[in-house]
Parts: sequence; C-alpha cells; structure tokens
Amino acid sequence: SSGPTGRIGGHVRDASGNPIAHAQVILVGTSLATQTNAAGAYWIDSVPAGTYVVMARFIGFAAAQVQHIQVTSGRAVTVDFVLQPSTIQMSEIVVDGAAAPASAANLARKTARGRVVERDDEAYRVRREPWNTEEYGHTEENPFLAVSAHPLSTFSIDVDRASYSNVRRFLLDGQAPPKDAVRIEEMVNYFPYDYAAPTGDDPVAIHTELGPAPWRPQHQLLRIGLQARRIDLRGLPPSNLVFLLDVSGSMDEPNKLPLVKASITMLVNNLRHEDRVAIVVYAGSAGLVLPSTAGDEKAKILEAIDRLEAGGSTAGGAGIKRAYDEAVANFIRGGNNRVVLATDGDFNVGVSSDGELVRLIEDKRKSGVFLTVLGFGMGNLKDSKMEQLADHGNGNYAYIDNLLEAKKTLVHELGGTLFTVAKDVKIQVEFNPARVRGYRLIGYENRLLADEDFTDDTKDAGEMGAGHSVTALYEIVPTGAETDVSIRLPDSLRYQTVRTPRSGGAELGFVKVRYKQPDGDSSRLLTSAVSGEPVRTPSPEFRFQTAVAEFGLLLKGSAYRGVASFEEVIAAAQGSLGADPDGYRAEFVKLAQAAQSLGLATTGSPR
Repeated sequence: SSGPTGRIGGHVRDASGNPIAHAQVILVGTSLATQTNAAGAYWIDSVPAGTYVVMARFIGFAAAQVQHIQVTSGRAVTVDFVLQPSTIQMSEIVVDGAAAPASAANLARKTARGRVVERDDEAYRVRREPWNTEEYGHTEENPFLAVSAHPLSTFSIDVDRASYSNVRRFLLDGQAPPKDAVRIEEMVNYFPYDYAAPTGDDPVAIHTELGPAPWRPQHQLLRIGLQARRIDLRGLPPSNLVFLLDVSGSMDEPNKLPLVKASITMLVNNLRHEDRVAIVVYAGSAGLVLPSTAGDEKAKILEAIDRLEAGGSTAGGAGIKRAYDEAVANFIRGGNNRVVLATDGDFNVGVSSDGELVRLIEDKRKSGVFLTVLGFGMGNLKDSKMEQLADHGNGNYAYIDNLLEAKKTLVHELGGTLFTVAKDVKIQVEFNPARVRGYRLIGYENRLLADEDFTDDTKDAGEMGAGHSVTALYEIVPTGAETDVSIRLPDSLRYQTVRTPRSGGAELGFVKVRYKQPDGDSSRLLTSAVSGEPVRTPSPEFRFQTAVAEFGLLLKGSAYRGVASFEEVIAAAQGSLGADPDGYRAEFVKLAQAAQSLGLATTGSPR
C-alpha cells in the first residue's frame, strides 16, 4: 500500500492453551490473509490504516472473529484467538469473508434465487437447498491390464489441482463429494514434493520409486515423479496477462466475484514494471475494462478491479474471443502470454456448448497464448467444462474456495501456475512381463492416450509450469503373486499368436517422457529404467502420496480400494508430514479425520 500502514499479529490457541499451527487468519473484506506458524503465531504486515474484522479458522474448530480492530500508521496491533472444537454441520458452510458484508438488497436477491443466506458476525453461512446444477465429467476407473496383452501404458500428464480444493469444500460442508469430483491424480498433485530438480539441459527430471500398496499388501505401487525446473520469480520472463472475469448474475455470491477480485488483487501485487495486464469482463456481452497496462501501475489496475459488479447473463464464448484478441495484440515474444479466466463456468449465451467452446479454445491456442482457468463458487460449478477448457487451451485449472487457496495458487505457486517450461508432456511406461503380471494406472482416466500418440507430435498433452511436480501411481500385480483382482485380457486370436517377450532382467519397466519447449513444435525424449526391487523403507514423500491416493479411493467408493481405511490414511499421513512449511499436509490429516467423522468409509470389494 502506498498510504500509511500498520501491522496485525497475535496467536491462535485451542481451549487448553495449546498453539494451533497453520490456522488461517483473514482480514474480512480484503485480500490480506496468512497462516500461523508452529507456535501458533501470525502477523500481517502492510495493513492499510483503518478498521477491520479479523477471522481465525482451522479444520475441526469453530471460526472466531474479532471486530472493530483499529490499525494506525506505524503501529502493531495484537489480536489473539482461542478456537473451540466443533463438529461439522451437515447443513451449512462458512464461506471466507473475501467480500465486504452484503447489503440487505443483495441478501434478498440471493434468497429469491432459491438459497437462504444468513449473516453471522461477518462470516457468511450459506444453507444448501436441494437443487444443485454442478456438473462433473463421468469417468470409469482404469482396470487392471495384463502385461502380456498391454505392455505399454500411455497418458498425458495432469498438473491441475482443482479436485482437491473442491473435495475439501464438500467435506467442510459436511457432505460427501460427488464421486466424479474426486480425481485422484489431482489430489496427489495438489501437494508440493521434494523431487530433485533437473540438472542438464532438459527442463524436466524423472524420479521413480517402488513400494508396497497399503490397501492390497500383496501388490506394489510404482511412483513416477516428474519435476520441472524451478525458476527464481525475479528472473521470470515478462508476462502479458489478460484477466477474463465472469461478472454475470451467477457470480453475485460472496464466494464468487468478491473472492475473484480479492484473488486477482493478490496476483497484481506481485507484478513488475515489465509485466502487462489487461482486464476483459463478460456478462450479456464482453468488454475491455482495462487496456494493457504496465504491472507497476497498481493503483490503476486495482481501481479497475474494484469497480467490477455482477449482473446479467453469461456470454462466455464472446469473452474468450475478446480476451485472446487482447493477448495477441500485446504479444511479448519470448514472454509469458496468457489468458486467466475466472468463472463458475456457467456459460449460457452465444458459444456455450462444451464442444463449441473446446473447438474455440483449440483454435486460439495456435496463437501461442496459454490459458489458466480459476473456478469459483458452489451450487452451479461447471467443473467438467472448465477442466476441458484448460486441457485444450495449453493451460491449467485450479478451484479457489478461499483466500488462502488463492494465495497458494497465485502467489506461492505463481511460477507453476503462470509460467510454462514444457508443453505437451506425455508419459509412456513399458512393463517387464518377467516382473509384472498386471498393472492399473490410478487416476488419469480422462488423460489416457493411444500408444501410437506418444510419438505423434500433433497430439496435444499437458503442460508443466516452473517448479511444478507431477506424480503418477501404478498399482502393480507382481508376477507370481496371489491376487483377488481380475486382470483384463483380450479374447484369443485366430490368425496370430502372442509373441514371447524378451525379459528385462531385474528391471520392472522402462519410463519414457516426451515434451516440447513452450514455443516448439518437435518433441524431445527422456528415459529412465525402473528397478524391480522395492525400497525397504519408502520415502516420506512416497508414504504421503499413497495416503492421499488411498483417501481418494475411499471417497470414490472405488471397487479397487481393497482393505483401505481412513485409519490407515490418517496414520500414514501423520507419519510422513515432513517439513510441511505451509501446513498443507497437516490440513490433509484434518480433512481425512473430517471424512472419517462423516462415516464415508464402506467395505471394499475386489473387481
């Protein structure tokens, strides 16, 4: 802030006086938020002088607020919290106060649309009505395949993390998430991992590890991890960003447009002089609110954001065209050219069908402009549409459910979200039949590729941003092991016989990765052999990843979950927290405990 500022700090403790680490502390109605450290302490610097409501919250505790906190120039104000334990209420959800309190007229409008909205000391409690128009793409879980018939497994990487924060939103609402909302690969990839960075000229490094499958001890898990090169944010190439913001009537909710504005403000505060920002909005029609502006003209940019209001129908297709036109007109050669779309996905005017929008995005990506999709809201979230747009637009998709998630996506992981270092990244694994009888890729159902697509450079695949990691897990049935799962085999052939494969000796398999430079058209190949010997002591990263995958199997009610249990998930995650500087893993433990308290676990059965 350019005006006078002060500081707010203090501690968050439980009723016994114990510190609560990683609690969220939010200044209601602003984009200012932070988390407590291991001692339960927090501080928020550079708070503009004024009067605030301060909220503290953590999973398993009731949110607490302190009102009328006066901040003056150069002074530090102490605000301490004691949080009381709470049980999840099945009927209501607390939405982060990312907006100023709603007016009576706004509340009346929301009630008229079929949702009862009540005020509760500046926190919004939204009680769900039976109607719900959220949309999720249906997928069938990958089966176990026989290596003798399917020696190759090929898929596009997925760096989206939207599923985890969306699932978290449902669980905190006291509801089981829709099964199709649970994409296990996105849940595993939500967390940062300590993979070694690439050391050569390639921007990506391959890491593998083989260990036990907790839910089927007679099986093994193969972990394939890719790590993109990390880049110092100060040395990033200049950005040409176009914020495409949905300001239609469906965005007139406290956790939609107000949260969009607060989230974008966080990103703007990290821009430099060499970066450029434009803002396009769409409702009944699309319009340019802010022409391309230097990133250090923050007052001008933030004023344009502050003026935005919601209303009207949703002409998403027209907005997309207008935003890409603006990005192309201000294209920075060698820079990061990107449209950042923030919406609930509820397009209903003009080009609005999934097929039409995907074809539009595929056409626009030829311009060299990448796409980031940020999903907001509940009740009418069009998850499947937004995921498709990001996948076909050389981009990524995140779901923002609160200010801290916005900070994770747009501040802490800015490089990975906005700066692509490798595009069209594909993985192909060849399994050694001497070691592997059958295998199953966990997740990635909507990213599968034909084996011949691996060498076809015209086939689109996923992108990796600076510092991004991607993890894939295979459940392995070792040769000779007893198993209670059926392994899919094709019917016998009339004219051909199965060729006797050549053994790879001690190798379990061979991993191949193809990628292109962000501005390239020809792919490059990376390879890595996988040892057939499981590690005696799996790494903490491996144990945590398997815990998250097991959690996903339980939430999906997967037919492949074996003897999975929330007790196992919680114990494994607690034993592999590692450094966890931002508290993401500690939060996961609380989330698993919340799911367990809802009674979501059911007995597994093999398929």
